[in-house]
Amino acid sequence: MENNEMTQLRNEMDEINLELLKLINKRAKLVQKIGEIKQQQSMKRFDPVRERDMLNHIINHNTGPFDAGTIEHLFKEIFKAGLELLEDDDGKALLVSRQKKQDNTVINVNDEKFGDGKCHFIMGPCAVESYEQVEKVAQAVSENGVKLLRGGAFKPRTSPYDFQGLGIEGLKILKDVGQKYNLAVVSEIVNPTHIEEAIDYLDVIQIGARNMQNFELLKAAGDVDKPILLKRGMSATISEFINAAEYIMSRGNGNIILCERGIRTYEPSTRNTLDISAVPILKQETHLPIIVDVTHSTGRRDLLIPTAKAAIAIGADGIMAEVHPDPAVALSDSAQQMDIPMFEEFLCELVKQDVTIQL
Repeated sequence: MENNEMTQLRNEMDEINLELLKLINKRAKLVQKIGEIKQQQSMKRFDPVRERDMLNHIINHNTGPFDAGTIEHLFKEIFKAGLELLEDDDGKALLVSRQKKQDNTVINVNDEKFGDGKCHFIMGPCAVESYEQVEKVAQAVSENGVKLLRGGAFKPRTSPYDFQGLGIEGLKILKDVGQKYNLAVVSEIVNPTHIEEAIDYLDVIQIGARNMQNFELLKAAGDVDKPILLKRGMSATISEFINAAEYIMSRGNGNIILCERGIRTYEPSTRNTLDISAVPILKQETHLPIIVDVTHSTGRRDLLIPTAKAAIAIGADGIMAEVHPDPAVALSDSAQQMDIPMFEEFLCELVKQDVTIQL
């Protein structure tokens, strides 16, 4: 008799569990619909006042045996699960999301295929200072098997009195030297109005850290048929970084290379703090290639080799670093640029670590 009663009670409990499951899933679908409406109206997903009102309403209708604290805890977990569901929906909706596209995006620049599982290099001076300066670096870069040349023509600087770059004239120098040594050219554009003019000179358009959330610039970059190298902002979260890339891709340009270049922290030993964990996180969250700028993340030439080794070991698709014929007289960031002999040692050390690097 007792066993039959227990069996009956357990069967009743199983039925209630299934009813609870149906109700929880039904609630989740309502949460998703509300989330869609909030997104359309640019409203915040989490509303603490609304949550408090719902909890009070539930507790006021509680007749036991659970006390109010237990009921509040249970429903807070249900509410939390609903918010996490909305975050998952956001991730699935993004064009750059790994859930949207499982395969890696591979971007071919001058036969260097970023995202193909190998490590590639982008090297050159911090700023374009003269034809002779760029040519010396380009010759060394080319002779050592690197196929992408970087150089700043437009230089957004913290101080308005620092060297701001040569502008379009700098882009012309990069293009001429690049053609001479069969190098693809990478340079930063800071103004949306300059993009149309810059595409005649550049193979890859860089959007720098200070402009990662310059949304008009991101939109303009998304409207052109050129690879975009997007740097993470110095105080940007990974989510903000991913959404900046989404701005570009949503306009039709899916050729985006992400660049981790260090973030601002309280640590003064380096120019920035290299967030090395961002590399695997971004590779899990997105299908885009991710490279590491070891120069700007450290600001110290003595740290370039170990940080580049760390980036390669953790799966970076490429390394960006700065090279100058004579860093001591560089017009910008002299302390962080390698001279040509150090650049050659840099490559040699990295090739020794990773046999898949072919130069």
